[in-house]
Amino acid sequence: MSQNLIILQSLKDTVYMRQLSEYINNDFKPFQSAETVAEIQDFFADVTYSHFPVMDNGVYLGCISAVDAETFETGKTIIDFKYSFEGFFVRQSMIWLDVLEVFARNNSNIVPILDETNKYIGYYEITDVIKFLNETPFLKETGGIIVVEKPTADYSMSQITQIVESNNGKLLGVFVSEADAEKVQVTIKTTLGGMNEIIQSFRRYNYEIVSEHHEDNYLNTLKERSEYLDKYLNM
Repeated sequence: MSQNLIILQSLKDTVYMRQLSEYINNDFKPFQSAETVAEIQDFFADVTYSHFPVMDNGVYLGCISAVDAETFETGKTIIDFKYSFEGFFVRQSMIWLDVLEVFARNNSNIVPILDETNKYIGYYEITDVIKFLNETPFLKETGGIIVVEKPTADYSMSQITQIVESNNGKLLGVFVSEADAEKVQVTIKTTLGGMNEIIQSFRRYNYEIVSEHHEDNYLNTLKERSEYLDKYLNM
């Protein structure tokens, strides 16, 4: 799993993970290898899919891109362009975070779903997965967002969790939103209450607070002192 998609979720999230299979879609049957390019071009003209799966006697061959299909000779069948098929897919048992990563890696708005025996069982649409994501506590529950930054060699997910919980906060989610060889930026969502205490604790552990907060007494005090100094210098 890529680092920018690492999320520590509340126990409540595990309930939502089990329900992703409810979004398995079979509104359109996959292409068959004997279908003509003209038929496939007509299909893509009527839908907004970036890709669609191709089957051959019940075996999943891969996905054909709508962009590629537009360039193919209409007098041929799709199997003549097997070299262009993209072999990405997800398993029915995969959690939503891994499914979302497959969407992102393949720049697709649908992904085929195979069971553990490689039998094709349908596809997910990105709109349904985003809808599913919106129902997770990370996005649905009321809370506060804190973005912190620290040198890559020094940051710790367990320390971040400890800082939040030791100040009577409850994590709704935390993920690495930016990272390079020098610094890591972490986005944290926590229940409301005690935000200022959490922010000050992060500072004591040498985390830089990237996000702005009305509750941040430290910054408010600095701002007041700066305004007072400006007023004094302009007298």
